[in-house]
Amino acid sequence: MTWSIIARDEATGRVGIVVATKFFAVGSVVPHIKTGVGAVASQAFVNPFYGARGLALIGAGATAEDTVRMVTAGDEGREHRQLHVMDRDGKFAAYTGAKCVDWCGHLTRSAFSVAGNMLAAEAVIQETAKMYEAKSAVPFARRLIAAMMAGERAGGDKRGKQSAALLIHDDEDYPMLDLRVDDHSDPLAELQRLEAVARQRWVHFRRSMPN
Repeated sequence: MTWSIIARDEATGRVGIVVATKFFAVGSVVPHIKTGVGAVASQAFVNPFYGARGLALIGAGATAEDTVRMVTAGDEGREHRQLHVMDRDGKFAAYTGAKCVDWCGHLTRSAFSVAGNMLAAEAVIQETAKMYEAKSAVPFARRLIAAMMAGERAGGDKRGKQSAALLIHDDEDYPMLDLRVDDHSDPLAELQRLEAVARQRWVHFRRSMPN
């Protein structure tokens, strides 16, 4: 019912997750980032413990592959789960349970990963990845949103649209951006609008905050 990207911007070192779904308030359950540690996106039949547990394991030195293996190993519902992970070395790993709803699957690249379930077709994550790679000259937040919009044009969540979220960390302990669209007829378009408002207002204020 969801697809998402985890990425590390090679130009700035920023880490981001963007997600969209036909589900209420996806930003409250899927994306998890800890500065200097890594990122976890937990989706499908979400296990809310995967985020905190995964980041704790990465913080203790686990690789992305080890983290995926350990968080799913003790979960009796793991066949209904999906997650992807970036570790502190910028390596990626992903897992899609055998009982996730079709279309479901994931892909990993050197600087990002994409995963999705209950999608219209495999083309959703393929087009998402293709657009992310093509938009390398675009600022990171806009690049992530553009990639998701390409996935939506390929069919997106086969049930429709409802919520989306964008979470980005730089080198501060608190987010650089934490934008959520919880219930909207066109959530990615609204996320795009909020990101533009943030560039006008929030990013300038944030520079004056404690560091």
